[in-house]
Amino acid sequence: MEDPDKRTEVVLLACGSFNPITNMHLRLFELAKDYFHETGKYKVIKGIISPVGDAYKKKGLISANHRVTMAKLATKNSDWVEVDDWESSQSEWLETLKVLRYHHQKLLSPDPTNSLQNTIPLTKPGRKRKQEPNRHDPAKKKNQSPDVKSVPQVKLLCGSDMLESFGIPNLWKLEDITEIVENHGLVCISRAGNSVQKFIYESDILWRHKNNIHLVEEWITNDISSTKIRRALRRGQSIRYLVPDVVQAYIEKNNLYSPESEDRNAGVVLAPLQKHASDSKN
Repeated sequence: MEDPDKRTEVVLLACGSFNPITNMHLRLFELAKDYFHETGKYKVIKGIISPVGDAYKKKGLISANHRVTMAKLATKNSDWVEVDDWESSQSEWLETLKVLRYHHQKLLSPDPTNSLQNTIPLTKPGRKRKQEPNRHDPAKKKNQSPDVKSVPQVKLLCGSDMLESFGIPNLWKLEDITEIVENHGLVCISRAGNSVQKFIYESDILWRHKNNIHLVEEWITNDISSTKIRRALRRGQSIRYLVPDVVQAYIEKNNLYSPESEDRNAGVVLAPLQKHASDSKN
């Protein structure tokens, strides 16, 4: 039996619109957590939902304030999944890689600007004896390894649609995809029989780092999506049991989704397409 203390700690990060958050979004976390724990090698310690900011300019994207509030309501009773509004509060759209880096740095130190080296002295308060800096080096090296090892891995949690979006021209930078799969890792929830494995096989970058891409098969299929939720709301149809009750109540109270809200950002080029297309011209 695997020693529980030797399991690698993992933080699952889900980025996206969450427009609105659905029960399927929440299920992704549970499916991924079960998968990792069943391997006996990993321990999931936290899940983070990071809604995208308004600057993403996706058609039908309502205010980040509403999307963050709904996500917080949906996770209120969870003891391990939380909502982080750092990404959504930025005035400009951020690449997913930057969000991953931010949360990785945040785990290294409460101050995201700190480097790993800066966090190592945090182990000092437990020592009663003071030593000279040079004499302290051997002890520092001895302590350094466990500290580094104990930093949890931040893995990007997504559905098969996000993974396959890597193939859309100008939506992702190749160097970003490489760093995501090489330094962090992907956890992709896909339906049984989905073509995700074929997509990975056809991508040299993904194939090279396939050992850091965890494919989790969703045997209890669930076809809920935010797009379908918004369509039902525009047509005055019930969305009960598709989203948490508190989210449904919030949507109704604030009359969030309508034909008018769906036209928001219509005709506007999506932020990553705009940015990466202009970068490629320069």
